[in-house]
Amino acid sequence: MKSKEEIALKKRVYAQRYVYLLRCSDGSLYCGISTDPVARCKQHNYGGGAKYTRSRRPCRLVYTEGPYDYGHALSREAAVKKMTKAEKERLLDTTK
Repeated sequence: MKSKEEIALKKRVYAQRYVYLLRCSDGSLYCGISTDPVARCKQHNYGGGAKYTRSRRPCRLVYTEGPYDYGHALSREAAVKKMTKAEKERLLDTTK
């Protein structure tokens, strides 16, 4: 029989992830992954997010894609982070 900790860990490891983009107050875009992008955006706005977003609040959630398994989400996040800002803006335009 598995312990509650083992079950919780398995749920966290196998949870579906979303790749998201935030628009920061200075107009820059921040990319990340999360199981709940809306809640993660709130964390960024309350100062609990990445160091990058702390000085660029408030941030708005402007794009999500997925769900992906953890490995695919990490790969996609890396690909998006390598994009230029213009490429990221075009990605946003495709969702309108």
